Amino acid sequence: MNKPKLRTIVYVDEFNVYYGQVKNGPYKWLDLTKRFKAVLGEENDLIKIKYFTAHVQPTDRDPQINTRQDTYIRALEVQCPEVEIHLGHFLRHRVFAENANPPPNKSEIYKTEEKGSDVNLALHVLNDAWLNLYDCAVIVSNDSDLATAIRLAKEHLKKVIGLITPRNAD
Repeated sequence: MNKPKLRTIVYVDEFNVYYGQVKNGPYKWLDLTKRFKAVLGEENDLIKIKYFTAHVQPTDRDPQINTRQDTYIRALEVQCPEVEIHLGHFLRHRVFAENANPPPNKSEIYKTEEKGSDVNLALHVLNDAWLNLYDCAVIVSNDSDLATAIRLAKEHLKKVIGLITPRNAD
């Protein structure tokens, strides 16, 4: 008798994937559905890919960064019907930071922060578990802030949890 396939949702922390594998790697476009089906194997039924990101802001150094990101997100939505996009916020502001080798003691820099994606991802993992929308969750992130949500879904709701930690291939 065949064992039933695990209903599986993949939760992707886009900034971790981008900075861990895409930015300095040879490939700039990932077919997420194809990639995760290959990784998950036959025992999983990929029902959804939840993709957590924030709209980046153009800079003087890279004025087209937002256009490239928007193009990729649109391509995902068209080519990968399993993908569901969830947006946080991207902030950039000027701050003063202490220099490692003064003088001067401080320099003005741009500080960039992505806000909300990791919290949104953690809440979706838990909410989807409570709603019994999956048997298996695969989290694609290096963010240790997700540990509690992962532990709760596994321990209290008896869900199978997988973790993929994107790292630079260099």
